[in-house]
Amino acid sequence: MNYKLSQKFPEKRAFITGAASGLGREFALELAKDGWTVGIADLNEANMAKVAREVSDLGGKAFTYRLDVVDRELYHEIAYDFIKDAGGIDLLINNAGVGDGAAFLQYDLKHWDWMIGINQMGVVHGCFFFAPKMIDQGGGHIINIASAASFSNAPYMSAYNVTKAAVRSLSETLYHEFKQHKVGVSAVMPTFFPTNIMQSARGPKSNHIFAKKMMERSKVTANEVASEVLTKAGKGKMEIILPKEARRNFFIKKFFPGLFENQLDKMVEFQQKIDKSMAEKK
Repeated sequence: MNYKLSQKFPEKRAFITGAASGLGREFALELAKDGWTVGIADLNEANMAKVAREVSDLGGKAFTYRLDVVDRELYHEIAYDFIKDAGGIDLLINNAGVGDGAAFLQYDLKHWDWMIGINQMGVVHGCFFFAPKMIDQGGGHIINIASAASFSNAPYMSAYNVTKAAVRSLSETLYHEFKQHKVGVSAVMPTFFPTNIMQSARGPKSNHIFAKKMMERSKVTANEVASEVLTKAGKGKMEIILPKEARRNFFIKKFFPGLFENQLDKMVEFQQKIDKSMAEKK
Protein backbone atom coordinates (compact mmCIF):
# COMPACT_ATOMS: atom_id res chain seq x y z
CA MET A 1 0.00 0.00 0.00
CA ASN A 2 2.89 2.35 0.80
CA TYR A 3 1.09 4.61 3.25
CA LYS A 4 2.66 7.98 3.99
CA LEU A 5 2.99 6.87 7.63
CA SER A 6 5.34 4.14 6.38
CA GLN A 7 7.49 6.76 4.72
CA LYS A 8 7.47 9.01 7.78
CA PHE A 9 8.43 6.20 10.12
CA PRO A 10 10.77 3.76 8.32
CA GLU A 11 11.19 1.63 11.45
CA LYS A 12 7.45 0.83 11.11
CA ARG A 13 6.51 -0.15 14.68
CA ALA A 14 2.84 -0.02 15.66
CA PHE A 15 0.85 -1.03 18.74
CA ILE A 16 -2.90 -1.63 18.33
CA THR A 17 -5.44 -2.32 21.06
CA GLY A 18 -8.55 -4.33 20.29
CA ALA A 19 -6.62 -5.80 17.37
CA ALA A 20 -7.99 -9.35 17.40
CA SER A 21 -11.07 -8.49 15.32
CA GLY A 22 -13.01 -5.76 13.55
CA LEU A 23 -11.36 -2.43 12.87
CA GLY A 24 -8.27 -3.26 14.94
CA ARG A 25 -7.61 -6.34 12.83
CA GLU A 26 -8.00 -4.31 9.63
CA PHE A 27 -5.45 -1.78 10.86
CA ALA A 28 -3.02 -4.60 11.58
CA LEU A 29 -3.48 -6.17 8.14
CA GLU A 30 -3.17 -2.86 6.28
CA LEU A 31 0.07 -2.05 8.09
CA ALA A 32 1.37 -5.59 7.49
CA LYS A 33 1.13 -4.97 3.74
CA ASP A 34 3.68 -2.19 4.25
CA GLY A 35 5.96 -4.43 6.31
CA TRP A 36 5.19 -3.04 9.76
CA THR A 37 5.98 -4.71 13.06
CA VAL A 38 2.62 -4.84 14.83
CA GLY A 39 1.85 -5.26 18.51
CA ILE A 40 -1.52 -7.01 18.62
CA ALA A 41 -3.21 -6.39 21.97
CA ASP A 42 -6.55 -7.91 22.95
CA LEU A 43 -8.24 -10.26 25.43
CA ASN A 44 -9.07 -12.93 22.83
CA GLU A 45 -5.89 -14.97 22.58
CA ALA A 46 -7.18 -17.36 19.91
CA ASN A 47 -8.15 -14.52 17.59
CA MET A 48 -4.89 -12.71 18.30
CA ALA A 49 -2.99 -15.77 17.13
CA LYS A 50 -4.99 -15.82 13.89
CA VAL A 51 -4.34 -12.14 13.23
CA ALA A 52 -0.65 -12.62 13.98
CA ARG A 53 -0.49 -15.34 11.32
CA GLU A 54 -2.30 -13.08 8.85
CA VAL A 55 0.13 -10.26 9.57
CA SER A 56 3.09 -12.57 8.93
CA ASP A 57 1.54 -13.90 5.73
CA LEU A 58 1.19 -10.34 4.42
CA GLY A 59 4.84 -9.50 5.10
CA GLY A 60 4.64 -7.95 8.54
CA LYS A 61 5.92 -9.05 11.92
CA ALA A 62 3.62 -9.61 14.90
CA PHE A 63 3.87 -9.67 18.67
CA THR A 64 0.79 -10.56 20.72
CA TYR A 65 -0.12 -9.29 24.18
CA ARG A 66 -3.12 -10.27 26.27
CA LEU A 67 -4.28 -6.90 27.53
CA ASP A 68 -7.23 -5.44 29.38
CA VAL A 69 -6.81 -1.71 28.69
CA VAL A 70 -8.51 -0.91 32.02
CA ASP A 71 -5.69 -2.60 33.95
CA ARG A 72 -3.26 0.29 34.42
CA GLU A 73 -0.35 -1.69 35.85
CA LEU A 74 -0.63 -4.42 33.21
CA TYR A 75 -0.83 -1.86 30.41
CA HIS A 76 2.31 -0.18 31.74
CA GLU A 77 4.16 -3.51 31.72
CA ILE A 78 2.99 -4.41 28.22
CA ALA A 79 3.92 -1.00 26.84
CA TYR A 80 7.43 -1.56 28.20
CA ASP A 81 7.49 -5.08 26.72
CA PHE A 82 6.44 -3.91 23.26
CA ILE A 83 8.98 -1.10 23.18
CA LYS A 84 11.64 -3.63 24.17
CA ASP A 85 10.44 -6.27 21.67
CA ALA A 86 10.07 -3.85 18.74
CA GLY A 87 12.88 -1.48 19.64
CA GLY A 88 10.54 1.50 19.95
CA ILE A 89 7.13 2.69 18.79
CA ASP A 90 6.12 4.86 15.85
CA LEU A 91 2.35 4.44 15.74
CA LEU A 92 -0.15 3.87 18.54
CA ILE A 93 -3.75 3.03 17.62
CA ASN A 94 -6.06 3.21 20.63
CA ASN A 95 -8.85 1.16 19.10
CA ALA A 96 -10.22 -1.00 21.95
CA GLY A 97 -13.75 0.01 22.83
CA VAL A 98 -17.25 -1.16 23.67
CA GLY A 99 -20.65 0.04 22.53
CA ASP A 100 -23.85 0.15 24.53
CA GLY A 101 -27.02 2.14 24.91
CA ALA A 102 -30.04 2.80 27.10
CA ALA A 103 -32.14 5.66 28.38
CA PHE A 104 -30.04 7.59 30.89
CA LEU A 105 -32.10 6.62 33.94
CA GLN A 106 -32.15 2.95 32.87
CA TYR A 107 -28.38 2.63 32.60
CA ASP A 108 -26.82 1.47 35.85
CA LEU A 109 -23.93 3.51 37.24
CA LYS A 110 -21.76 0.39 37.36
CA HIS A 111 -22.15 0.23 33.57
CA TRP A 112 -20.87 3.80 33.41
CA ASP A 113 -17.74 2.69 35.28
CA TRP A 114 -17.27 -0.16 32.80
CA MET A 115 -17.73 2.09 29.76
CA ILE A 116 -15.47 4.86 31.06
CA GLY A 117 -12.78 2.35 32.01
CA ILE A 118 -12.51 0.91 28.51
CA ASN A 119 -13.48 3.69 26.12
CA GLN A 120 -11.96 6.62 27.97
CA MET A 121 -9.26 5.47 30.40
CA GLY A 122 -8.00 2.81 27.99
CA VAL A 123 -7.10 5.63 25.59
CA VAL A 124 -5.58 7.72 28.38
CA HIS A 125 -3.43 4.77 29.45
CA GLY A 126 -2.13 4.16 25.93
CA CYS A 127 -1.22 7.79 25.37
CA PHE A 128 0.38 8.13 28.80
CA PHE A 129 2.55 5.04 28.52
CA PHE A 130 3.67 5.33 24.89
CA ALA A 131 3.95 9.08 24.21
CA PRO A 132 7.15 9.55 26.29
CA LYS A 133 9.00 7.07 24.07
CA MET A 134 7.76 8.80 20.92
CA ILE A 135 8.96 12.13 22.28
CA ASP A 136 12.35 10.65 23.18
CA GLN A 137 12.67 9.25 19.66
CA GLY A 138 11.83 12.60 18.11
CA GLY A 139 8.51 11.64 16.56
CA GLY A 140 5.54 9.32 16.25
CA HIS A 141 1.79 9.32 15.70
CA ILE A 142 -1.23 8.47 17.86
CA ILE A 143 -4.59 7.49 16.40
CA ASN A 144 -7.47 7.55 18.89
CA ILE A 145 -10.73 5.93 17.82
CA ALA A 146 -13.56 8.17 18.97
CA SER A 147 -16.93 8.23 17.17
CA ALA A 148 -19.39 10.51 15.43
CA ALA A 149 -21.22 10.09 18.74
CA SER A 150 -18.66 12.54 20.15
CA PHE A 151 -20.43 15.41 18.39
CA SER A 152 -23.89 14.05 17.54
CA ASN A 153 -24.85 13.09 21.13
CA ALA A 154 -27.77 10.92 20.06
CA PRO A 155 -30.39 9.90 22.66
CA TYR A 156 -30.14 6.54 24.44
CA MET A 157 -26.34 6.61 24.20
CA SER A 158 -25.31 8.90 27.06
CA ALA A 159 -22.41 6.87 28.46
CA TYR A 160 -21.04 6.05 25.01
CA ASN A 161 -21.40 9.67 23.86
CA VAL A 162 -19.59 10.99 26.93
CA THR A 163 -16.63 8.63 26.60
CA LYS A 164 -16.19 9.30 22.90
CA ALA A 165 -16.44 13.05 23.43
CA ALA A 166 -13.69 12.63 26.02
CA VAL A 167 -11.49 10.85 23.47
CA ARG A 168 -12.05 13.64 20.98
CA SER A 169 -11.24 16.28 23.60
CA LEU A 170 -8.11 14.48 24.76
CA SER A 171 -6.92 14.08 21.19
CA GLU A 172 -7.29 17.79 20.42
CA THR A 173 -5.44 18.70 23.61
CA LEU A 174 -2.56 16.32 22.89
CA TYR A 175 -2.41 17.39 19.24
CA HIS A 176 -1.32 20.84 20.38
CA GLU A 177 0.83 19.69 23.31
CA PHE A 178 2.76 17.11 21.29
CA LYS A 179 3.15 19.07 18.05
CA GLN A 180 6.40 20.62 19.25
CA HIS A 181 7.78 17.11 19.75
CA LYS A 182 6.80 15.98 16.21
CA VAL A 183 4.24 13.54 17.60
CA GLY A 184 1.02 13.71 15.62
CA VAL A 185 -2.43 12.94 17.04
CA SER A 186 -5.61 12.03 15.16
CA ALA A 187 -9.15 11.56 16.48
CA VAL A 188 -11.28 9.26 14.33
CA MET A 189 -15.03 9.91 14.31
CA PRO A 190 -16.95 7.36 12.26
CA THR A 191 -20.64 6.58 12.21
CA PHE A 192 -21.81 2.96 12.60
CA PHE A 193 -20.20 0.34 10.38
CA PRO A 194 -20.19 -3.47 10.76
CA THR A 195 -18.03 -4.57 13.73
CA ASN A 196 -18.51 -6.61 16.91
CA ILE A 197 -18.47 -3.50 19.14
CA MET A 198 -21.85 -4.45 20.68
CA GLN A 199 -20.87 -8.00 21.65
CA SER A 200 -20.29 -7.03 25.30
CA ALA A 201 -23.21 -4.61 25.59
CA ARG A 202 -25.01 -4.56 28.93
CA GLY A 203 -27.98 -2.31 28.21
CA PRO A 204 -31.53 -3.32 27.16
CA LYS A 205 -31.81 -5.60 24.12
CA SER A 206 -34.04 -3.08 22.37
CA ASN A 207 -31.06 -0.72 22.09
CA HIS A 208 -28.95 -3.52 20.63
CA ILE A 209 -31.55 -3.88 17.87
CA PHE A 210 -31.23 -0.19 17.03
CA ALA A 211 -27.43 -0.39 16.82
CA LYS A 212 -27.63 -3.53 14.68
CA LYS A 213 -29.98 -1.81 12.23
CA MET A 214 -27.61 1.16 11.98
CA MET A 215 -24.68 -1.17 11.21
CA GLU A 216 -26.69 -3.02 8.59
CA ARG A 217 -27.50 0.27 6.87
CA SER A 218 -23.84 1.22 6.62
CA LYS A 219 -22.27 1.18 3.17
CA VAL A 220 -18.69 1.26 4.45
CA THR A 221 -16.56 -1.67 5.66
CA ALA A 222 -14.04 -1.84 8.49
CA ASN A 223 -11.27 -2.27 5.92
CA GLU A 224 -12.31 0.90 4.09
CA VAL A 225 -12.36 2.79 7.37
CA ALA A 226 -8.88 1.53 8.32
CA SER A 227 -7.42 2.46 4.94
CA GLU A 228 -8.90 5.97 4.95
CA VAL A 229 -7.81 6.60 8.52
CA LEU A 230 -4.21 5.56 7.86
CA THR A 231 -4.15 7.74 4.74
CA LYS A 232 -5.49 10.84 6.49
CA ALA A 233 -3.37 10.32 9.59
CA GLY A 234 -0.34 10.25 7.29
CA LYS A 235 -1.37 13.70 6.09
CA GLY A 236 -1.42 14.95 9.67
CA LYS A 237 -5.20 15.28 9.99
CA MET A 238 -6.35 15.76 13.59
CA GLU A 239 -10.10 15.26 13.01
CA ILE A 240 -10.91 12.32 10.77
CA ILE A 241 -14.68 12.19 10.22
CA LEU A 242 -16.00 9.40 8.01
CA PRO A 243 -17.77 8.28 5.92
CA LYS A 244 -19.65 10.96 3.96
CA GLU A 245 -22.71 10.45 6.16
CA ALA A 246 -20.72 11.42 9.25
CA ARG A 247 -19.30 14.52 7.55
CA ARG A 248 -22.82 15.46 6.45
CA ASN A 249 -24.11 15.14 10.02
CA PHE A 250 -21.22 17.25 11.32
CA PHE A 251 -22.02 19.95 8.75
CA ILE A 252 -25.76 19.90 9.49
CA LYS A 253 -25.27 20.16 13.26
CA LYS A 254 -22.86 23.07 12.86
CA PHE A 255 -24.84 25.13 10.36
CA PHE A 256 -28.43 23.84 10.69
CA PRO A 257 -28.83 22.90 14.38
CA GLY A 258 -32.63 22.91 14.22
CA LEU A 259 -32.64 20.34 11.44
CA PHE A 260 -30.20 18.20 13.38
CA GLU A 261 -32.40 18.35 16.49
CA ASN A 262 -35.30 17.08 14.40
CA GLN A 263 -33.19 14.09 13.34
CA LEU A 264 -32.45 13.24 16.96
CA ASP A 265 -36.15 13.53 17.84
CA LYS A 266 -36.90 11.00 15.11
CA MET A 267 -34.36 8.66 16.69
CA VAL A 268 -36.30 8.87 19.96
CA GLU A 269 -39.50 7.99 18.12
CA PHE A 270 -37.81 5.06 16.38
CA GLN A 271 -36.42 3.68 19.64
CA GLN A 272 -39.82 4.03 21.30
CA LYS A 273 -41.41 1.97 18.51
CA ILE A 274 -38.82 -0.77 19.09
CA ASP A 275 -39.46 -0.70 22.85
CA LYS A 276 -43.23 -0.92 22.31
CA SER A 277 -42.90 -3.78 19.83
CA MET A 278 -40.71 -5.80 22.21
CA ALA A 279 -43.04 -5.13 25.14
CA GLU A 280 -46.01 -6.41 23.13
CA LYS A 281 -44.16 -9.64 22.31
CA LYS A 282 -43.59 -10.48 25.98
